[in-house]
Amino acid sequence: MNPVADFVKTERKKAGLTQEEFAMRCGVGLRFLRDLEQGKDSCRMDKVNKVLSMFNSQLVPGKILK
Repeated sequence: MNPVADFVKTERKKAGLTQEEFAMRCGVGLRFLRDLEQGKDSCRMDKVNKVLSMFNSQLVPGKILK
């Protein structure tokens, strides 16, 4: 896996949310969230940051900032 995928999946589960619930709260599609949690390289950085903002975090090249 990759660190972003691991972070999002772990934090989502800690929050007690399903992928469907979390995608709705983030304002992203379920398919995007699934791809993100699977570590697909094709994910857009703006959408990744939209998801990470739910955890008061953001992605910059090479790391996750909290």
